[in-house]
This record gives sequence, structure tokens and C-alpha cells, in this order.
Amino acid sequence: MSHPVKGIDHCFALVQDLDKAAEQYAALGFTLSPRGLHSEAKGSANYTIMFPDDYFELLGLLRATPLNAARGKALEDQGQGLHAIACRIGTAEAAASQLAELGIGTHGLGSFERPVPLPDGGSAVAAFSTVVFDPAEVPFGSVFMCQHKTPETVWLPELLTHANTACGLDAILALSEDPDADGQRFARLWADGATRASGGGVAVSTGANSAPLVLLQREEMQALYPDVDLSLTPKGAFTALRIKVSDMNAARQCLKDADITPITAQAGLAVAPQHASGVIVEFVPA
Repeated sequence: MSHPVKGIDHCFALVQDLDKAAEQYAALGFTLSPRGLHSEAKGSANYTIMFPDDYFELLGLLRATPLNAARGKALEDQGQGLHAIACRIGTAEAAASQLAELGIGTHGLGSFERPVPLPDGGSAVAAFSTVVFDPAEVPFGSVFMCQHKTPETVWLPELLTHANTACGLDAILALSEDPDADGQRFARLWADGATRASGGGVAVSTGANSAPLVLLQREEMQALYPDVDLSLTPKGAFTALRIKVSDMNAARQCLKDADITPITAQAGLAVAPQHASGVIVEFVPA
């Protein structure tokens, strides 16, 4: 049986104040989608930051509901920041079946739709099916699978151009007490998952044209981002997001215009989590 999970589709930050987060990311030079409202039962809303092959999402809870109780607890217990990775699949139903045959547990198979406010003032519908890896399969954070039924209403051309020249996810970084062991467990979640040594930690490949997951112990993470308060990132989730940009000078100018002093990191320019709703955002050359 072939493994159905082919890469990282997107990731999301769960944030305390959605509108504040949107303001912060706009100040970093990102083009944000119009605010998307989910159902009354979900009680949530989002903004997306789109790239040609993947994207990043800001997710906020507007009111407590039974359906979002787990996310509300995660936000309360772990703090805001990069909580989840969504994986590329064909269909959610087939993925769940194939993973079961491989001995990898899933739950929560379901479908939903949300209205999409279009930049020209019109509206459309975005439709998805999702299935979640069982918590026992995931060392930390949340990892789920997302089937896009209407990609044309998510990847809108007018959302793909950013003042900071961002063009894709480069890597997701996370704190790990045991990168080797956690890396092996994460690698099982992707068809092309494999581990290699990287920067004193472990990098997990996730597929062709897909951002890797990099696991580092606290000392190595702190060395990457000097003077960053890592306690402002979520506990037991993901820590930093590297974004590819085609022009580092444009990214640098956006930070200057926002009066944000970047941290000079080994790979690029990083923004501290207080400026990005609990996420360390690092711009690196594409």
C-alpha cells in the first residue's frame, strides 16, 4: 500500500487576537486574504497568506464552542503561535484508509465549507475535507491532512504577491528534547519522510517541493535566534517559520518601515515572536 501523504500543504498559527495578528503580518509585508468566517459551530475565523505552492494561515477563535474546545484549551495551555501542520493528500477518505493499512492511526474524517470574501468584493466558497493523525502518532503539535476541493478559491492570483517578496515556506522549526527520536516518529507521517543531521539537530524531509521540519534542542534553537525569548512561542508545538523571499532587501525594507529591528540569524533575517503573534518568522533567500 502506498503512503498517501505527499508534503506540507500549509501550516497555521493559532492566535489570541486575530485582528492584531493580521495587523502584525501586514506590517511584515505580507498580503493577507480578506477575513474568512467559519461556521457558527466552529466559532472561528482566519486570514491566509498565500504562496504559489503552499501557504500560511492565521486562525483565531471568536467564541467558545464545543467544536473548538480543544483548540481553546491548546491556546490557553500552550500559548499562541505555530500550532499545526496540514499535509498534502489526494482525498481524505483514501488517505485515512491507506494510512490504516500502514498501521498509522487517524481520526476526525470530515468535510466543511467556508465562504471566501474575494478582494473585488464578491464571494465564493472554499471546500475542504480533513483527517487528523492520532495524537499517539505525533510527538508534539498538531498534524492533519487537508484535501482542497476548490483550490481556485484559495489560491487567488491577487493574493500571491507580497511587498516582502515572500514566495513559499522554506522550513518549520521546533524545539525537541530528543530530535533523533522525534524525527523518526515525524518521518512516518510522510511518504518521503526521512531524517538527516542538520544544525546540531534533525531535519525531516516531507516530500518534493515541500518544506522540511527541523527539530532542535533549546540550546541550538537559542543559538539560531540570539536574544529571542523562546518562552513567547507555544509550548509543545512549533517554534519558527522560515519564509522564502526573492529579494532580501525588500524584506529588510518592510521591517524598517514597520520599525522592527530584525535579528540577524544564520540563514536570514528573523522577527521576534512578539511581533508575529508567537511565531519566530525568518526571511531567507529563495
